[in-house]
Amino acid sequence: MPQSSRYSDDRVEKLLAEMVNVLEKDKAPTDLSLMVLGNMVTNLLNTSVSPEQRRALARSFADALQASVREDKAH
Repeated sequence: MPQSSRYSDDRVEKLLAEMVNVLEKDKAPTDLSLMVLGNMVTNLLNTSVSPEQRRALARSFADALQASVREDKAH
């Protein structure tokens, strides 16, 4: 079940578009893009979340990511 967000769809979409633009401008391949985004998530967890909550939040994030990945053959 999708979780409601305290952030507007417009704000989320704007940030997403800006991040995609940066990666596209750099012509970053998929593996590099994933590495950079993963490092960003790790940095956010390590600098903005209390040590006691990091693992639980990382697990929640990983579970949400798994749930959002489609199984279709589209590439």
